[in-house]
Amino acid sequence: MSASGIELAEGALAGNRLALARLLTQVENDTPAGRMGLDWLFPRAGRAHLIGITGSPGTGKSSLVNRIALSYRNPMAGLAARTVGVVAIDPTSPFSGGALLGDRVRMRDLAGDSGVFIRSMAARGALGGLARQTAAAVQVMDAVGFEVILIETVGAGQSEVDIARLAQTTIVVEAPGLGDEIQAIKAGILEIADILVINKADRPGVENTERALRSMLEMGHHHHLPDHLNAGITGAQPEAEEWQPPVLKTVATDGKGTDELVVAIERHLAYLKRHGEWQRRQYARLMNELEVLVQGALVERWRSALPEDLYEEVVAQLCERSISPYQALEKLVHD
Repeated sequence: MSASGIELAEGALAGNRLALARLLTQVENDTPAGRMGLDWLFPRAGRAHLIGITGSPGTGKSSLVNRIALSYRNPMAGLAARTVGVVAIDPTSPFSGGALLGDRVRMRDLAGDSGVFIRSMAARGALGGLARQTAAAVQVMDAVGFEVILIETVGAGQSEVDIARLAQTTIVVEAPGLGDEIQAIKAGILEIADILVINKADRPGVENTERALRSMLEMGHHHHLPDHLNAGITGAQPEAEEWQPPVLKTVATDGKGTDELVVAIERHLAYLKRHGEWQRRQYARLMNELEVLVQGALVERWRSALPEDLYEEVVAQLCERSISPYQALEKLVHD
């Protein structure tokens, strides 16, 4: 007989890594046991620092995550070691639907450290570089006591801004020679960056990349959550002191610059707590999560209430172009 969600949650909370892994599998598959475990653990969550690492493919995000985790486990003087959870969103295998586990291969330096837990999740076609159940997996790691949780996106380009809805600190990674600085600007990536990192800074062209990013920041970086995410937050006020995203250079393959990056992350954490931004971002994250769940439940309820075959009939009319999408909506919702 398989363990219930609460039994798995209790085991994970007690430090049983196998129970944690099994619970995360249940959560990722959105099973009743997974939901039960999430419900039981939810009151214990909300304390971890959620750090998103995003950027285009080829910028070395996985290597950088590896180095950040190592820096938190073996910190410089003045910082205490912290437990680290890593959620790495992998490209989905076209054959199995599972994660390709490339990040696990690149994070072998962390193997054997009891203070680190790495979970690869398949993107499964979800937009924004985040798997659908990423927020739930992060909640589990938070609740069982991991102090820092690193969330690495798959690197899907313009829809990467979704990471800002989950993480409290968002790191955008660029690299010289990829020619994507302008694309990042077009995509609004700079708007969600709390910290900008130029990785592979030992490559030619690093000065041009740094110059382009700094010039865009100097032209006016108005860093804030979208207004609709701030709405309804008691006491939400415009910040008198606006956070200015630093531009840092790293070479993740040999660890150069990663200690300075961790210092910047800690500075941003202090800023969030000093100005009440921690609470605002937590509110925004939970509101977004609830809205996604409500939308899914309402669509499911609506589909189940439709007369048999009506949906297929309307879609067929739409494909024949005998009705427009808005006319299809009227038929499905108002008829």
